[in-house]
Amino acid sequence: MGVRNYLIEGVSGAGKTAVCDELNRRGFQAIHGDRTLAYRGDPETGEPVEDSAPGHHIWDVARVRTLVADHTVPVTFFCGGSRNHAKFIDLFDAVFILDVDRDTMLRRIDERVRVDPTDWGGRPEEREICIRMHETKEQVPPGQLIDATPPLTEVVDEILRRVSVRRGG
Repeated sequence: MGVRNYLIEGVSGAGKTAVCDELNRRGFQAIHGDRTLAYRGDPETGEPVEDSAPGHHIWDVARVRTLVADHTVPVTFFCGGSRNHAKFIDLFDAVFILDVDRDTMLRRIDERVRVDPTDWGGRPEEREICIRMHETKEQVPPGQLIDATPPLTEVVDEILRRVSVRRGG
């Protein structure tokens, strides 16, 4: 994927998908990890599980390693959350954590669920998990905080400023 690779993480509703879409729109290689790399599995062993607990939302480590090893583009952004990030976080040149206040997070989850009622955070028990994870930052890796409350274009501009790249890499 990229000579340089970056992980963009954060709690539910922080804006990972929107940032990924905007990076793609600007011509960057950006991977929707929650769509293309994620599955339900044990974060330690990687074995698939039937449990829908948020702790079992993991990425395919072998696929992440393969994508990072492909240096056909100058920069690649991996966007999304995984509970097994410790298995591959060392592959990234930097990790950016999208940070939002609780009200922004809940508003974004509500907007998302209005479009797709089955999306994560739509059920009361999922919403409570989102609130707890926002408060505790549990399962969020260490990284550089990015204020994700400004308009999307400003958030992406800040990420690109920090990695010192222009349009398309």
